[in-house]
Amino acid sequence: MTSWNTAERRELRQLVGDFTDRRITPFMGDWESAGEVPRELHRQAGELGLLGLGFPERAGGAGDFLDFLILNEEIILHGGSAGLCGALLTHAIATPHIADAGNPNQIECYVRPTLEGASIGALAVTEPGGGSDVASLRTKAVRDGDSYIVNGAKTYITSGCRADFVTTAVRTGDHPHKGVSLLVIDTDSPGFVVTRKLDKMGCRCSDTAELSFTDVRVPVANLVGPEGTGFGQIMQRFDSERLVLSVQACATAQRCVDLATSWARDRVTFGQPLVGRQVIRHRLAEMARQVTAAQSFVRDVAVRYTSGERVTTEVAMAKNTATFACEFVVHQAVQIFGGMGYMRESEVERHYRDSRIMGIGGGATEIMNEIIAKGMNLC
Repeated sequence: MTSWNTAERRELRQLVGDFTDRRITPFMGDWESAGEVPRELHRQAGELGLLGLGFPERAGGAGDFLDFLILNEEIILHGGSAGLCGALLTHAIATPHIADAGNPNQIECYVRPTLEGASIGALAVTEPGGGSDVASLRTKAVRDGDSYIVNGAKTYITSGCRADFVTTAVRTGDHPHKGVSLLVIDTDSPGFVVTRKLDKMGCRCSDTAELSFTDVRVPVANLVGPEGTGFGQIMQRFDSERLVLSVQACATAQRCVDLATSWARDRVTFGQPLVGRQVIRHRLAEMARQVTAAQSFVRDVAVRYTSGERVTTEVAMAKNTATFACEFVVHQAVQIFGGMGYMRESEVERHYRDSRIMGIGGGATEIMNEIIAKGMNLC
């Protein structure tokens, strides 16, 4: 028995698997076409307590970070997708800063309703032309009495079209790092506009938006933590976000191994199943090897992170390891499926498209390598 396979976590896996089988998998095609998941799905997940996993009890949560990772893993293993996790579990990037800051009013107004599935939050950091360079953000918040006046724009914002509030990184001072703060902005505020719903290669059931802020008045009471601490708050959450993506990548790869193996057993060509051919067996074996190795490493780093170790370098390694394994496996799965693997009706086709974001989101592969290089004292 490991930390990932306790009796309680086996029950959690069963709960999430049943929920996914009933409430998610049958509707994935419809949601991919619609470009979003219904708000009702958030309510259903909230009623089961799934959205509170990994959050402190004082904020309405339960369990720890490993429980939240298992939630992501089981959703994908049962036919969901990384895109579905992004849409349904956006609260995991929108509300932790608020919960950690500990303001009771903010927790009651934003965190608890979101964990209950009654509200949807988003996190807005990236700006047009900004990418991962958080210290260069330009969306500005100017103090005016008991309010801030916010002007600027954000892009690539997950759940930005459906969000009721957006935890927004803003510039409140001139210093690149100490001049960044976090503000919770209600999306019904005058001057807040969803400029555009973005059309993506993959993760199509997860709505992604461009946002603009024109003289948006935000109460000072919506400041998350002290002014000027936003950069640090954002940096502190990067490791957990990258571990979530690592687990999603491993689960996506494992799901594709399972799908490809089943297909190879059933698909008959030239009088015998595909699995009867050595080249296919060896391809499946290599896919399984890469997934197993990546998953073992990712899980080990996740346990160390959850126990409080400083593992930033290892997290970067884990993310790249999981990403490379996932990219290899989804490519091979589509090849094994052949023409059917190229069809939208095939699940592996969806995973093939969705997996491409793994080496971009949460810090690109190149940025992970730079973090690893720093950990090796190379720069």
